[in-house]
Amino acid sequence: MANDFEIKPTNIRPPLVDESLGTKLLPSVLSVIAGSTDVISFLGLSGLFAAHITGNLVILAAHIVAGDEAPLALVLSVPVFIVVLAVTRLLAAGLERMHVASLRPLLLLQFLLLAGFLALCVGGGPLLNVNAAKAIVAGMLGVSAMAMQNALVQISLKGSPSTAVMTTNITRFVMDLGEVLLGRSRNDAVKAGERARRTGLAIAGFIVGCGIGAGCQAVVGLWALALPAGLALVALAMAVAAKLDGAQAHPFSPRLIVETSPQRADSYRATGSGTTSNAERG
Repeated sequence: MANDFEIKPTNIRPPLVDESLGTKLLPSVLSVIAGSTDVISFLGLSGLFAAHITGNLVILAAHIVAGDEAPLALVLSVPVFIVVLAVTRLLAAGLERMHVASLRPLLLLQFLLLAGFLALCVGGGPLLNVNAAKAIVAGMLGVSAMAMQNALVQISLKGSPSTAVMTTNITRFVMDLGEVLLGRSRNDAVKAGERARRTGLAIAGFIVGCGIGAGCQAVVGLWALALPAGLALVALAMAVAAKLDGAQAHPFSPRLIVETSPQRADSYRATGSGTTSNAERG
């Protein structure tokens, strides 16, 4: 009797955005986080966009052309954003190699970054000097949190629209609406309508986040960062509560499969296919 154990590799896939109520709502919550973080950092840190790197590039270029001294936070925001994107991708790959779904760990890191952003900004007092080292580090924590969010949506939440890039979302939304209205193919129209629903919710979430974030910042200043930090904790709790069975690793437990050969009734072969032989079923 020869026993052959076949260890199949564990497939770790990101959860589909419509797999459960938690994953359906998660992109909208993340969009509110991005919108509120972006507007609060812009108003409270002298024009720094935490989530909108395109805006930082435009403002930076305007300073350079005008011959003005560019704020250090603006100069650092682009390379910091890029580096965090790369680090997030590497971290997700490492988690996959350890058979760990990446969504929850990345959401936890995003929450910690936003909590640090809040703590440093509030710790600077009501008259925070935006050119001080503490304010610059705080701004980079906010930029890092938004870079991680941009990455985790693509890596860890399959089928989700962007939760921070509204130019792309609005373009996709209008194109999908056009596909639905043209109705050239029923199947394509159904798919386009589903994409439009997801994208529309992300756009609405970002707009709501901008409005609430601006209102909170006007009333309580940088304490308003408690809003995105708190919502990041809510997003983490939603991911923990969501059914992410397809994204979870399942430890391998080899199973013996006994098959009876027509030539020799006492000949057995062990495999890992998970099927039983006719002899066993008998």
